[in-house]
Amino acid sequence: MSEAEIGVLGGSGFYSLIEGAREVVVDTSYGAPSDVITVGELDGRRVAFLPRHGRKHQLPPHMINYRANVAAMQSLGVTRLLGPCAAGSLQPHVRPGDFVLCDQFVDRTRGRRDTFFDGPEVMHVSAADPYCPQLRGVAWNAVQELGYPAHETGTVVVIQGPRFSTKSESRWFRAAGWEVINMTQYPEAMLAREAELCYVNISLITDYDVGVAGDPRAAPVSAEEVLRQFAANLSRLRELIVRIIAGCPPERTCRCGSALAGAHG
Repeated sequence: MSEAEIGVLGGSGFYSLIEGAREVVVDTSYGAPSDVITVGELDGRRVAFLPRHGRKHQLPPHMINYRANVAAMQSLGVTRLLGPCAAGSLQPHVRPGDFVLCDQFVDRTRGRRDTFFDGPEVMHVSAADPYCPQLRGVAWNAVQELGYPAHETGTVVVIQGPRFSTKSESRWFRAAGWEVINMTQYPEAMLAREAELCYVNISLITDYDVGVAGDPRAAPVSAEEVLRQFAANLSRLRELIVRIIAGCPPERTCRCGSALAGAHG
Protein backbone atom coordinates (compact mmCIF):
# COMPACT_ATOMS: atom_id res chain seq x y z
CA MET A 1 0.00 0.00 0.00
CA SER A 2 1.31 3.46 -0.93
CA GLU A 3 2.29 5.85 1.83
CA ALA A 4 0.71 8.77 -0.07
CA GLU A 5 -0.97 9.63 -3.37
CA ILE A 6 -0.47 13.42 -3.41
CA GLY A 7 2.77 15.23 -2.61
CA VAL A 8 3.37 18.86 -1.71
CA LEU A 9 6.80 20.44 -2.12
CA GLY A 10 6.23 23.33 0.27
CA GLY A 11 7.06 24.48 3.75
CA SER A 12 6.27 23.48 7.28
CA GLY A 13 3.19 25.71 7.46
CA PHE A 14 1.14 22.81 6.08
CA TYR A 15 1.95 20.19 8.72
CA SER A 16 -0.80 21.25 11.11
CA LEU A 17 -3.45 20.48 8.48
CA ILE A 18 -2.96 16.73 8.28
CA GLU A 19 -4.27 13.99 10.56
CA GLY A 20 -2.13 11.19 11.91
CA ALA A 21 1.04 12.96 10.80
CA ARG A 22 4.23 10.97 11.02
CA GLU A 23 7.72 11.58 9.76
CA VAL A 24 9.28 9.32 7.15
CA VAL A 25 13.01 9.27 6.47
CA VAL A 26 13.61 8.45 2.82
CA ASP A 27 16.90 7.87 1.06
CA THR A 28 17.19 7.56 -2.69
CA SER A 29 19.80 6.52 -5.23
CA TYR A 30 20.27 10.27 -5.82
CA GLY A 31 20.99 10.99 -2.16
CA ALA A 32 18.83 12.37 0.62
CA PRO A 33 15.92 14.74 -0.02
CA SER A 34 15.80 18.22 1.52
CA ASP A 35 14.37 16.95 4.81
CA VAL A 36 12.27 14.22 6.38
CA ILE A 37 8.85 13.83 4.76
CA THR A 38 5.66 14.23 6.78
CA VAL A 39 2.89 11.83 5.76
CA GLY A 40 -0.72 11.90 6.91
CA GLU A 41 -4.33 12.26 5.83
CA LEU A 42 -6.12 15.35 4.58
CA ASP A 43 -9.78 15.23 3.55
CA GLY A 44 -9.54 11.47 3.17
CA ARG A 45 -6.49 11.65 0.91
CA ARG A 46 -3.03 10.37 1.78
CA VAL A 47 -0.65 13.33 1.49
CA ALA A 48 3.12 13.78 1.82
CA PHE A 49 4.75 17.15 2.63
CA LEU A 50 8.39 18.00 1.98
CA PRO A 51 9.92 21.48 2.43
CA ARG A 52 12.12 21.91 -0.65
CA HIS A 53 14.49 24.30 1.16
CA GLY A 54 14.53 22.23 4.37
CA ARG A 55 12.63 23.06 7.55
CA LYS A 56 15.12 25.72 8.56
CA HIS A 57 15.33 27.09 5.02
CA GLN A 58 18.96 26.04 5.01
CA LEU A 59 19.18 25.09 1.32
CA PRO A 60 19.54 27.84 -1.28
CA PRO A 61 17.84 27.17 -4.64
CA HIS A 62 20.98 26.04 -6.47
CA MET A 63 21.88 23.53 -3.71
CA ILE A 64 18.53 21.72 -3.50
CA ASN A 65 18.72 18.04 -4.45
CA TYR A 66 15.74 18.19 -6.80
CA ARG A 67 16.27 14.66 -8.07
CA ALA A 68 16.18 13.22 -4.56
CA ASN A 69 13.07 15.23 -3.67
CA VAL A 70 11.09 13.97 -6.66
CA ALA A 71 12.44 10.42 -6.36
CA ALA A 72 11.54 10.32 -2.66
CA MET A 73 7.97 11.35 -3.40
CA GLN A 74 7.72 8.76 -6.15
CA SER A 75 9.03 6.05 -3.81
CA LEU A 76 6.17 6.81 -1.39
CA GLY A 77 3.60 6.17 -4.12
CA VAL A 78 2.89 9.80 -4.99
CA THR A 79 1.42 10.27 -8.48
CA ARG A 80 0.42 13.94 -8.20
CA LEU A 81 2.81 16.63 -7.04
CA LEU A 82 1.89 20.19 -6.05
CA GLY A 83 4.64 22.80 -6.28
CA PRO A 84 3.63 25.99 -4.44
CA CYS A 85 6.32 28.65 -4.40
CA ALA A 86 7.04 32.31 -3.72
CA ALA A 87 7.67 34.22 -6.94
CA GLY A 88 8.16 37.70 -8.31
CA SER A 89 6.09 39.50 -10.92
CA LEU A 90 7.55 40.69 -14.21
CA GLN A 91 4.40 42.50 -15.39
CA PRO A 92 2.44 45.34 -13.73
CA HIS A 93 -0.90 43.53 -14.11
CA VAL A 94 0.41 40.56 -12.08
CA ARG A 95 0.25 42.01 -8.60
CA PRO A 96 1.69 40.97 -5.23
CA GLY A 97 -0.85 38.71 -3.54
CA ASP A 98 -1.99 37.20 -6.87
CA PHE A 99 -1.70 33.51 -7.70
CA VAL A 100 -0.34 32.40 -11.08
CA LEU A 101 -0.82 28.85 -12.37
CA CYS A 102 2.14 28.72 -14.71
CA ASP A 103 1.80 26.67 -17.88
CA GLN A 104 5.30 27.30 -19.29
CA PHE A 105 8.82 27.80 -17.97
CA VAL A 106 12.04 29.25 -19.35
CA ASP A 107 15.23 27.80 -17.88
CA ARG A 108 18.00 30.29 -17.08
CA THR A 109 19.77 28.09 -14.50
CA ARG A 110 23.13 26.41 -14.93
CA GLY A 111 24.90 23.33 -13.61
CA ARG A 112 21.89 21.75 -11.89
CA ARG A 113 21.41 17.99 -12.00
CA ASP A 114 18.28 18.12 -14.11
CA THR A 115 17.61 14.59 -15.39
CA PHE A 116 17.25 11.07 -14.05
CA PHE A 117 18.77 9.75 -17.27
CA ASP A 118 22.51 10.39 -17.26
CA GLY A 119 23.18 7.17 -19.21
CA PRO A 120 23.55 4.46 -20.22
CA GLU A 121 19.75 4.71 -20.45
CA VAL A 122 18.89 7.89 -22.33
CA MET A 123 15.47 9.55 -22.54
CA HIS A 124 14.47 12.63 -24.53
CA VAL A 125 11.26 13.71 -22.78
CA SER A 126 8.99 16.31 -24.32
CA ALA A 127 8.78 19.60 -22.43
CA ALA A 128 6.33 21.25 -24.83
CA ASP A 129 3.67 21.45 -22.12
CA PRO A 130 5.59 20.89 -18.88
CA TYR A 131 2.67 21.18 -16.42
CA CYS A 132 -0.18 18.70 -15.99
CA PRO A 133 -3.34 20.00 -17.73
CA GLN A 134 -5.69 18.01 -15.50
CA LEU A 135 -4.07 19.18 -12.27
CA ARG A 136 -3.94 22.77 -13.56
CA GLY A 137 -7.68 22.55 -14.23
CA VAL A 138 -8.31 21.37 -10.67
CA ALA A 139 -6.17 24.21 -9.32
CA TRP A 140 -7.94 26.82 -11.46
CA ASN A 141 -11.36 25.61 -10.28
CA ALA A 142 -10.16 25.78 -6.68
CA VAL A 143 -8.80 29.33 -6.92
CA GLN A 144 -12.01 30.52 -8.60
CA GLU A 145 -14.17 28.92 -5.92
CA LEU A 146 -12.16 30.74 -3.27
CA GLY A 147 -12.36 34.03 -5.15
CA TYR A 148 -8.65 34.75 -4.98
CA PRO A 149 -7.03 37.05 -7.57
CA ALA A 150 -5.33 34.70 -9.99
CA HIS A 151 -4.04 34.15 -13.50
CA GLU A 152 -4.87 30.92 -15.29
CA THR A 153 -1.65 30.84 -17.31
CA GLY A 154 1.81 32.36 -17.20
CA THR A 155 5.43 31.77 -18.10
CA VAL A 156 7.94 31.54 -15.27
CA VAL A 157 11.58 32.31 -15.99
CA VAL A 158 13.76 30.35 -13.59
CA ILE A 159 16.98 32.07 -12.57
CA GLN A 160 19.93 30.46 -10.85
CA GLY A 161 19.87 32.45 -7.63
CA PRO A 162 20.50 32.94 -4.85
CA ARG A 163 20.88 36.54 -6.02
CA PHE A 164 17.99 38.53 -7.47
CA SER A 165 17.97 40.01 -10.99
CA THR A 166 19.82 43.06 -12.17
CA LYS A 167 17.66 45.85 -13.63
CA SER A 168 18.83 44.94 -17.13
CA GLU A 169 17.99 41.27 -16.69
CA SER A 170 14.56 42.12 -15.35
CA ARG A 171 13.92 44.50 -18.29
CA TRP A 172 14.96 41.71 -20.69
CA PHE A 173 12.63 39.17 -19.09
CA ARG A 174 9.77 41.67 -19.03
CA ALA A 175 10.29 42.60 -22.68
CA ALA A 176 10.03 38.91 -23.60
CA GLY A 177 6.50 38.96 -22.19
CA TRP A 178 7.12 36.52 -19.34
CA GLU A 179 5.01 36.99 -16.22
CA VAL A 180 6.77 35.28 -13.30
CA ILE A 181 10.33 34.95 -12.00
CA ASN A 182 11.41 32.22 -9.59
CA MET A 183 14.48 30.18 -8.57
CA THR A 184 13.14 26.65 -8.03
CA GLN A 185 10.75 25.64 -10.82
CA TYR A 186 13.58 24.15 -12.86
CA PRO A 187 14.45 21.32 -12.75
CA GLU A 188 11.67 20.40 -10.31
CA ALA A 189 8.88 20.48 -12.90
CA MET A 190 10.86 18.60 -15.52
CA LEU A 191 12.00 15.90 -13.11
CA ALA A 192 8.38 15.30 -12.15
CA ARG A 193 7.61 14.79 -15.84
CA GLU A 194 10.51 12.32 -16.18
CA ALA A 195 9.12 10.45 -13.16
CA GLU A 196 5.72 10.38 -14.90
CA LEU A 197 4.09 12.36 -12.09
CA CYS A 198 1.42 15.00 -12.55
CA TYR A 199 2.84 18.37 -11.49
CA VAL A 200 1.25 21.78 -11.01
CA ASN A 201 2.91 25.07 -10.12
CA ILE A 202 1.12 27.52 -7.81
CA SER A 203 3.10 30.76 -7.80
CA LEU A 204 2.24 33.16 -4.99
CA ILE A 205 3.42 36.60 -6.10
CA THR A 206 5.28 38.28 -3.25
CA ASP A 207 6.86 41.26 -5.03
CA TYR A 208 7.46 43.13 -8.25
CA ASP A 209 10.84 42.30 -9.73
CA VAL A 210 13.23 45.23 -9.80
CA GLY A 211 11.92 48.03 -12.02
CA VAL A 212 8.57 46.42 -12.86
CA ALA A 213 6.45 48.87 -10.86
CA GLY A 214 7.86 51.69 -12.98
CA ASP A 215 9.05 53.86 -10.12
CA PRO A 216 12.85 54.34 -10.27
CA ARG A 217 12.80 55.27 -6.60
CA ALA A 218 11.23 51.96 -5.59
CA ALA A 219 13.38 49.77 -3.37
CA PRO A 220 14.89 46.65 -4.98
CA VAL A 221 13.55 43.22 -4.09
CA SER A 222 14.72 41.98 -0.69
CA ALA A 223 14.57 38.54 0.89
CA GLU A 224 13.03 40.11 3.98
CA GLU A 225 10.12 41.54 1.97
CA VAL A 226 9.58 38.26 0.08
CA LEU A 227 9.38 36.28 3.33
CA ARG A 228 7.10 38.87 4.91
CA GLN A 229 4.68 38.79 2.00
CA PHE A 230 4.74 35.00 1.84
CA ALA A 231 3.95 34.73 5.56
CA ALA A 232 1.13 37.26 5.21
CA ASN A 233 -0.48 35.15 2.48
CA LEU A 234 0.29 31.70 3.88
CA SER A 235 -3.24 31.09 5.17
CA ARG A 236 -4.68 31.71 1.69
CA LEU A 237 -2.11 29.41 0.13
CA ARG A 238 -2.92 26.70 2.68
CA GLU A 239 -6.62 27.02 1.93
CA LEU A 240 -5.95 26.75 -1.79
CA ILE A 241 -3.76 23.65 -1.35
CA VAL A 242 -6.47 21.98 0.72
CA ARG A 243 -9.09 22.78 -1.92
CA ILE A 244 -6.89 21.41 -4.73
CA ILE A 245 -6.21 18.17 -2.85
CA ALA A 246 -9.92 17.69 -2.16
CA GLY A 247 -10.73 18.36 -5.82
CA CYS A 248 -8.33 15.83 -7.33
CA PRO A 249 -10.37 13.14 -9.12
CA PRO A 250 -9.51 9.50 -8.37
CA GLU A 251 -8.24 8.78 -11.88
CA ARG A 252 -5.61 10.56 -13.91
CA THR A 253 -6.87 11.39 -17.41
CA CYS A 254 -3.75 13.22 -18.61
CA ARG A 255 -0.70 11.86 -20.42
CA CYS A 256 1.75 12.52 -17.56
CA GLY A 257 1.71 8.86 -16.56
CA SER A 258 3.10 7.83 -19.96
CA ALA A 259 5.61 10.64 -20.46
CA LEU A 260 8.44 8.21 -21.20
CA ALA A 261 6.61 6.45 -24.03
CA GLY A 262 8.57 7.05 -27.20
CA ALA A 263 11.30 8.97 -25.34
CA HIS A 264 14.04 6.33 -25.61
CA GLY A 265 17.21 7.64 -27.17
